[in-house]
Amino acid sequence: MKKFTVDRFEGAFAVLECENGSFVEMERSALPKNLREGDIIRFDANSCFLSEDETVRRRQKMQTLMEKLFTDD
Repeated sequence: MKKFTVDRFEGAFAVLECENGSFVEMERSALPKNLREGDIIRFDANSCFLSEDETVRRRQKMQTLMEKLFTDD
């Protein structure tokens, strides 16, 4: 199963970052509805789905890193 992060949207396309750091474009219509930048999606042989748990974990990790970066110690 392959995992991608939604990097950004460009018109009718979504730019996805692969686990190896490369980028691919896919038509938004081929992806789950209501995707947002930063969402994690997974592909298996015949389907694509939003990995909600992994997306939440990633957002929490990013929030923690941002808080550490911008707090005065």
